Amino acid sequence: MAREPTEAAGKPSPSPTPLFGLCPASPHFGLYIPQCRALQRRDNQCSTHMRPSGGIIDDSFLTETKNIQNRKLSQKRKTLSCQFSIGGQLSPWPTHTSGQTILHNRKPCSYDYRKRAGSWQQHPLGTTKPRYLEQLENYLRKELLLLDLSTDSTQELRLQPYREIFEFFIEDFKTYKPLLSSIKNAYEVMLAHQREKIRALEPLKAKLVTVNEDCNERILAMRAEERYEITMLKKEKMNLLKLIDKKNEEKISLQSEVSKLRKNLAEEYLRYLTERDARKILIADLNELRYQREDMSLAQSPGIWGEDPVKLTLALKMTRQDLTRTQMELNTMKANFGDVVPRRDFEMQEKTNKDLQEQLDSLRDDYEEVCKEHEILLQLHMTTLKERDQFHSELQEIQRTSTPRPDWSKCEDVVAGGPDRWQMLAEGKNSDQLVDVLLEEIGEGLLREKDFFPGLGYGEAIPPFLRFDGIVENKKPTKKDVVNLLKDAWKQRLVEEQKEKFPDFFFNFLEHRFGPGEAMAWAYTIFENIKLFRSNEVMSQFYAVLMGKRSENVYIKQKETVAQLLKEMTNADSQNEGLITMEHLSTVLKSTFPFKKEEKIQELMEAGGWHPNSSNADLLNYRSLFTEDEEGQSTPFVQKLWEQYVDEKDEYLRELKQELGMELHNEVTLPQIREALISIDPSLEKQTLNSYLIQAFQLPMTELPEEGEEKEESIVVQLKIALQRLQMIDIRRMGSREPEPAS
Repeated sequence: MAREPTEAAGKPSPSPTPLFGLCPASPHFGLYIPQCRALQRRDNQCSTHMRPSGGIIDDSFLTETKNIQNRKLSQKRKTLSCQFSIGGQLSPWPTHTSGQTILHNRKPCSYDYRKRAGSWQQHPLGTTKPRYLEQLENYLRKELLLLDLSTDSTQELRLQPYREIFEFFIEDFKTYKPLLSSIKNAYEVMLAHQREKIRALEPLKAKLVTVNEDCNERILAMRAEERYEITMLKKEKMNLLKLIDKKNEEKISLQSEVSKLRKNLAEEYLRYLTERDARKILIADLNELRYQREDMSLAQSPGIWGEDPVKLTLALKMTRQDLTRTQMELNTMKANFGDVVPRRDFEMQEKTNKDLQEQLDSLRDDYEEVCKEHEILLQLHMTTLKERDQFHSELQEIQRTSTPRPDWSKCEDVVAGGPDRWQMLAEGKNSDQLVDVLLEEIGEGLLREKDFFPGLGYGEAIPPFLRFDGIVENKKPTKKDVVNLLKDAWKQRLVEEQKEKFPDFFFNFLEHRFGPGEAMAWAYTIFENIKLFRSNEVMSQFYAVLMGKRSENVYIKQKETVAQLLKEMTNADSQNEGLITMEHLSTVLKSTFPFKKEEKIQELMEAGGWHPNSSNADLLNYRSLFTEDEEGQSTPFVQKLWEQYVDEKDEYLRELKQELGMELHNEVTLPQIREALISIDPSLEKQTLNSYLIQAFQLPMTELPEEGEEKEESIVVQLKIALQRLQMIDIRRMGSREPEPAS
């Protein structure tokens, strides 16, 4: 409602917006306040709230609330109408009074209100207010005062006195009653709508609080687990340090023991030398005494021997000469072998020394092993810390960007064919693949609605088989017809002798099949279909070859692999019944793919129907593994073969990049790629290696330099481009990589 300007001192004075704006020249100022019954009826009409769309309100609760409010309002109206009916003719209160407002938006009991009331009493207005206005203001002050005195009053209750005054005002001004009633109803509807919105947001707020608490609990749990792991690692580190100290102490004690034993050995050796020398001297003295005693006995009794004394004297002389010679030899022996120890002692000491050396070597090896384990544990600890920080960052990113997973069951009623067809389409697919399926279903419907395709022109970027100006007809074939047509094209491509570019061959095939007049229409129709149905194997592979994203040798080699595998299984079927055992299946797979890991062979067997409860004697219908449905979709076994081929190619190129040790934006030379390929695949033949290099650098066969030529270094290409080019062709491992020597 608008506020009318007032004049004071010859100019408008701004004032706060009053509750109601009075019309000075209204012809209805002489009306009386209606009686209670009319007010009750009008109140019932005005208090009807429109329900907001989507909201649910308890009708019994609203009806009871409205009845209580109507009874209270009816009683108030009876009292107020009796007061207002005395002299109820309204007075045209002049608008030229000073800028005083009828009622300020302040509490009746506040200090500011009393201050302004005192100022109004000191400076009375030149013209008194109408009695009807004063009664309305007094009633409003009284109601507000009663509400403020209560302790549990709400904002909703504070609006009730204003609503009642507004309803009195609407009822008195009959001319403006429809407009004012519509304004009041609009505000009431908006208030009800806001209440419902607040009520609907309350559960979301509670859910948000619950989710926040759950996330905080998970983070706290993860932190507690990390703290526990760090504590355990620290304890283990301390134990290892203690073990190292203990080993060092044992080493020091052993070294001191070895030194002590060496010292004892030297002392024993000296003692033995001294005893040996003393023994030899004693023996010499004994011999000398014995010789002297013999000489004395011979001299005293010369007749005992019955020999000639001269002869005996000569014999004695010769004997003494022999003794002297023997003594000299003995001295020589002493001089030569004085530092020699007995062999038994030497062998014993050598054995003891060897044992101690072995113990020392063993302790040294244990110490080195403990040091290595300590370094490994430190590296593992650092790796764990990095992984923890990475997981924490990922957790924060997921909490920030995570969205609820889509409910794919909603698509059952939208996709043609109902829930059964959607279950068939969605089986075994992730969310990204389901989005592709849904887009294909939508695109198929749009493609069916098109009757014509606009020509793309004759630009260089346009494929040769699509260069046309004008409108071409949409032939609207079924998916089965398109697949059969593509299979026929592949058959003709395999049997032709002179190979031409694949896009030219495709258009010539369509001209031969449908005639020159219809070839362009079929080219556009086939192109739009294979571009749309990416989940179909035949269409997606044909589209990749047609657009130059993949070499046709990839498709041909895959078909040859499947045919070879079927041939091997047929040879293993000695009875020609179409059945082989699981053991034969495993043998055929390992012989056909000798470089596949055991888990890859296991995946193929599971795709073929093997499960952990199966035995090697279980029979398998191997021919069913190579069948296709009417739309060209192969069995899970053949699909798993293709997936493993793509994964092995990606792994091969990843090893090549790792061997080069470069970033994707760096340039690489031809010798570098040659050496890297030979390093990761030593069994690679020269012809195959040259074909890889020709594809990576886009060189003609005649311009490929031999190994060791100078111009090899001048042939460079960006690593990212080289890997993309190799991704297009049939590149695979030709032999096992030699194991790296252990450090």
